[in-house]
Amino acid sequence: MTATKTNPGNYFEDFRLGQILIHATPRTVTAGDVALYTALYGPRFAVQSSDAFARALGYPRSPLDDLLAFHVVFGKTVPDISLNAIANLGYAECRFERPVYPGDTLATVSEVIGLKENSNKETGTVYVRSTGRNQAGEVVISYVRWVMVRKRDKTALSAASLVPQLAPRVDPATLGASVPRFPERSYDPDLAGSSHFWRDYAVGEKIDHVDGMTVEEAEHQMATRLYQNTAKVHFNQHTEAKGRFGKRIIYGGVVISLARALSFNGLGNAFHLAAINGGRHVAPLFAGDTVYAWSEVLEKAEIPGRTDIAALRTRLVAVKNRDAAAHPFRTDAGDYAEGVILDLDCWIVLPY
Repeated sequence: MTATKTNPGNYFEDFRLGQILIHATPRTVTAGDVALYTALYGPRFAVQSSDAFARALGYPRSPLDDLLAFHVVFGKTVPDISLNAIANLGYAECRFERPVYPGDTLATVSEVIGLKENSNKETGTVYVRSTGRNQAGEVVISYVRWVMVRKRDKTALSAASLVPQLAPRVDPATLGASVPRFPERSYDPDLAGSSHFWRDYAVGEKIDHVDGMTVEEAEHQMATRLYQNTAKVHFNQHTEAKGRFGKRIIYGGVVISLARALSFNGLGNAFHLAAINGGRHVAPLFAGDTVYAWSEVLEKAEIPGRTDIAALRTRLVAVKNRDAAAHPFRTDAGDYAEGVILDLDCWIVLPY
């Protein structure tokens, strides 16, 4: 008898509207994960770097970097949603609702909320809402993403088509619930590395984060393995050599984490990534490329009931192999400028 026990992953025609996907396996995050994440990206935000600094603000200890938690939650979804993906296309309605600490166990469940077959009949776009919970069943992160997935059979009939309507931004009034109330004068800007608080930024302000990081082949594969992300396009040079780029693509989450880490230079007090309103991976990144980043302040918002913290809505743009001094983004024709690889609209929280 011959039986198939391996998982080939889902293709576009395998998904159904309303389908619930319970993802394996729960993941207990540790201080070792934090150390490796720091080694890969070099984030320097004080709340996530120092237990003493975090405790002074009311945290029980230093929480995980918000994006480390996001990537772990995201990684759980890959074997069921994007094992056969060509590209992860975008994000929306992402909320970081509760801090994650070393020792917490994260698990993810997704719901298929949209499907649209592409005109070439070879691929389709799958929209999912994924929710990550801790060991107590509390939601820590929820988000929508859409991904282009191959069809197994080009002639297969497409499923019911629906493109979901998504909110253009997360309501800033809902932000900050995961941040403890700071005791008066407890936030030390000298130790944090920046004297610029929420009140010091203006709508329309653009910030070149100056520094650049070159990504090496081993680094991006280690990063993706850290999140147990099994997407084929990131690892298998034997097959990717025959693909459209001829080499492995770097996981888009690596770009987000690099850009966020680089943003410390100019936004050093933006200790909490509270929400992602929308995001797009504009172009792929490959080993040997160098990433730079810049931000634009799109909106300022006070958080109801809070006088210790407030939120900035920023556009975080990552570019490759060119510096960001000129804030490259769009051409006069409206296309993305050469080198732009990430366009991320997000809410960040700073001391007031």
